[in-house]
Amino acid sequence: MLTLPRVADSLAGRMETIRLLPLAQAELLGRKTTFLEGLFAGKLPRPDRSMVGDELTAAVLGGGYPEAIARTRERRRQDWIRSYLTSVLTRDLRDIAEIERLTELPKFARLLAEHSGQLVNYSALGSGINVTYKTSQRYIGLLEQVFLVATLQSWYTNAIKRVVKTPKLHFLDSGVLAVSRGLTSARVKVDRSAFGALLESFVFGEVMKLLSWSDLRLVPFHFRDQDDHEVDIVLEREDGAIAGIEVKPSATALSGDFAGLRKLADAAGKRFAFGVVLYDSDATVPFGEKLAAAPISCLWN
Repeated sequence: MLTLPRVADSLAGRMETIRLLPLAQAELLGRKTTFLEGLFAGKLPRPDRSMVGDELTAAVLGGGYPEAIARTRERRRQDWIRSYLTSVLTRDLRDIAEIERLTELPKFARLLAEHSGQLVNYSALGSGINVTYKTSQRYIGLLEQVFLVATLQSWYTNAIKRVVKTPKLHFLDSGVLAVSRGLTSARVKVDRSAFGALLESFVFGEVMKLLSWSDLRLVPFHFRDQDDHEVDIVLEREDGAIAGIEVKPSATALSGDFAGLRKLADAAGKRFAFGVVLYDSDATVPFGEKLAAAPISCLWN
């Protein structure tokens, strides 16, 4: 609303802006979650019942928009999401900004969907619809304003020199991402490799929702060094404490899955509180000091 040119009054002191993201799994299940508090305390909540396998896949593909998940058939959910995307990309954006090539935005959004969970390359993304680096950057900024995507800045410290400082791109809703990529439950069952990026954006979205109502003041980042050690989500508390979250679509966790978290722990030093690999399982397994593998269901327990 405040981006509209016809709103002359700043409304300062008379309004509060509240970001309403799609529903979190904790909200859908009617549960209160202590995941973030437990993460920084090194005591992750133990799920009384873990969502794994096909059930987890269904939750990821469904996303969190109430109108979509209220529809019992997958095709009907996807029809709603397609209509939502069309409205956002052709009507909402036209209202908040003058865009030279509005008809190219649906194609640009599909292009972004193929790069969700990856580092942002504005030039390469722009070339996909024949626009400049700056125009591509502007389009992504506009899509952030309508809560379709989010960019995650890189976490770095002077203690480690070879850090990639490029932001990472995520779709805020995994259901919208799945439709944009043409992914259905049948396709994911045949080709599980397509599920990894979808799951990472799902977990990112869940964490962003938890941040919005947590009493903890946390800022989200990602971490990657030039040797390709990475951590999907890094959370920094206002006192400087650091926690890391890595996402794996597999049902097993290996020591090698913690390479990025160990690198982050070295860089953060005494500030490192805890690191977790969230995976498609029902078991919590310690992997050394301040490290553990845990079910994705910990996010809503």
